[in-house]
Amino acid sequence: MVTRLKGRFGSGIAEASTYLGQNYLIADRSIVFNVLQALRDEEQFDYNVDITAVHYPQREKQFDVLWVLYSFARNERMRVKTRIAEGESAPSAVPLWEGANWLERECYDMFGIKFEGHPDLRRILLPDEWKGHPLRKDYGIIQQDQEWVKINLGIESGQ
Repeated sequence: MVTRLKGRFGSGIAEASTYLGQNYLIADRSIVFNVLQALRDEEQFDYNVDITAVHYPQREKQFDVLWVLYSFARNERMRVKTRIAEGESAPSAVPLWEGANWLERECYDMFGIKFEGHPDLRRILLPDEWKGHPLRKDYGIIQQDQEWVKINLGIESGQ
């Protein structure tokens, strides 16, 4: 499978490996949608289990965006990763898996990552007016939107 994908996408796939029995690919942002589509259409990865991210504030491309896929036919998982810089977007997987809708909204809410082509990208866990994105490493562990808490809860701090 990896040989077929590398043959098709060439250097756009920066890395393909297995770690602890789990397969993963690192694909360039410009082709990651096409890689996801090929995995769905040609390799039977019919279930998008999760979409998440990891924040590395010291890197130029601060975010790894990860799609965790599963193939019922193959009983196999695949992780697809791409790297994006602050302000860049990742392609929406909603056209491929309708369930990606809420997963992308959560990733946007928690990390601030925008998904290009998403049909309704807005917060899903926190209030719309909330400032910041709690799963970024530069968001303090006890930090919160003090202004929102005071206005909406009528208290100085939720801590």
